[in-house]
Amino acid sequence: MATMELRNEGAVYVLSLINGAKANSFTEEVIGEYNAIIDELEAVKGNAALIITSTDPKFWSNGINLEWILTKPIPYWSQFAYLLDKLYLRMALLNMPTVGCLTGHTYAAGAILAACLDFRFMRADRGFYCFPEIDIKIPFTPIMQQIVNLLPDRQAVTELVFTGRRIGGEEALKMKVVYAICPEDTIFSQAMEMAQFLSKKDRKTYTAIKRNMRSNLVALQHCLPA
Repeated sequence: MATMELRNEGAVYVLSLINGAKANSFTEEVIGEYNAIIDELEAVKGNAALIITSTDPKFWSNGINLEWILTKPIPYWSQFAYLLDKLYLRMALLNMPTVGCLTGHTYAAGAILAACLDFRFMRADRGFYCFPEIDIKIPFTPIMQQIVNLLPDRQAVTELVFTGRRIGGEEALKMKVVYAICPEDTIFSQAMEMAQFLSKKDRKTYTAIKRNMRSNLVALQHCLPA
């Protein structure tokens, strides 16, 4: 069953997460869907931008599907973390502008995915952003930590990863985790406005600047086995 849908509105590509019943959580199959979407986006010609949103009002992404991963043998868990690492690097270095429209809870692996994106918009009235890894006793991989470090305020990153504290929209804005907070009825339109603005930028130049700013991630991507 598909867990996401991609459509385009002009030069803006809208990736809608549609598996709200499972909190838009990650399994190996879901990672495969993300990678197929990235393959498609990388091949797009001309200037473009991407929005990732959710059709569910409660969850943007609640991280790894724990019910699913607990059915797997322990040695598989490190393999799955490797698959997540590869996905995060691909998203963080995607060759177009990226915007997150965080319509609901954004936790754990979902919060790391959101950190990959260039800009994040969050609902002002509902939803939490959280890195609970300290409390669920799952440390970040080195690549995941580098992705989290993309958030602009290092003090905020330190607090969030060491405390596991969840934050709402107002605090996320104050801590510079998100670019803007919006009411439910305008969040998508405001994220779309940003994406449309960014889609007019020269894509090759934008990509070069992004990858130069994230040169440590480029190096890590080259070091990963295929």
